[in-house]
Amino acid sequence: MRLLILAAAAVLLLLKVSTAGAARREALLGGWNPIKDLSDPFVGEIAGFAIKTHNDEAKTGLVLEKVLRGETQVVSGTNYRIIIQVKDGAETKNFEAVVFDKSWEHVRRLTSFKPVLGNA
Repeated sequence: MRLLILAAAAVLLLLKVSTAGAARREALLGGWNPIKDLSDPFVGEIAGFAIKTHNDEAKTGLVLEKVLRGETQVVSGTNYRIIIQVKDGAETKNFEAVVFDKSWEHVRRLTSFKPVLGNA
């Protein structure tokens, strides 16, 4: 009888671990998840990197005002898709930037930077 109870408990534990692992894998397999704290200094670092890289490549002088919203996507590193508000001279504009970051390999690159039309 004890063996039966122990076996049943083991099966229940395996099922719980299996479903928790499956839920975690779903979040890791490329879905976008909102960034909860836009004021996190690392988010600011990603936004600053996007602006600096774009400015260097496009020979512009955009200045970061703030991060309006953002999402992350776990791939073989992390993609950060952020909507940023910038100053372009006297004009305020919004852009969507995607930055790929793989910090353990010291890899970071701007993969997309485009204007957001209409309301951000």
